[in-house]
Amino acid sequence: MVDLIGLHKHFLLEHIGEGDVAVDFTMGNGNDTLFLSKTVGENGKVYAFDIQEEALASTSEHLAREGAPTNYTLICASHHRVKEFVNEPIKAGIFNLGYLPRAGKKSVTTMRETTMPAVKAALELLAPDGVLIVAIYPGHEEGALEGEMLREYFGTLSRFRICASEFRILNSPTSPYFFLLEKSAKAHFGEI
Repeated sequence: MVDLIGLHKHFLLEHIGEGDVAVDFTMGNGNDTLFLSKTVGENGKVYAFDIQEEALASTSEHLAREGAPTNYTLICASHHRVKEFVNEPIKAGIFNLGYLPRAGKKSVTTMRETTMPAVKAALELLAPDGVLIVAIYPGHEEGALEGEMLREYFGTLSRFRICASEFRILNSPTSPYFFLLEKSAKAHFGEI
């Protein structure tokens, strides 16, 4: 069976390594933050965003427990404000849209109004040969709408600068799926 998380890591590892800069745009419980931290190592940097203090506390504990390098900055702010905190090219970014797992607050979700500017900012920050993963959770209404909105937007991007792909399980329409955006090595920083 297809392991979507395994695919995320496969694609990320094709683009990032020791010393790179990465962003976890939706920190949650810190699993992606941990993966990025260990992948970019002591000389790399990871910025992680979430609007819930609970997510920062959970992630901080998780990173300490798992022995992550101290190369991360946890930011309690919406991901659409990324450019207020990150002003350097990033080699990788991850979005897991939806709500904080195991928090019981399923009413607090990512929203189209902030997701679109966050994704556009992420693409502008993406370094040449960088990668962006955007995971969609269509099992709730806002998640389905975010997916439709992003599919439409990604379809308008120049294929000479950004390769936009979609990975989903066709016979399970409410299962999570993801978009993979790979920036051409010939594209320029700041260019979408």
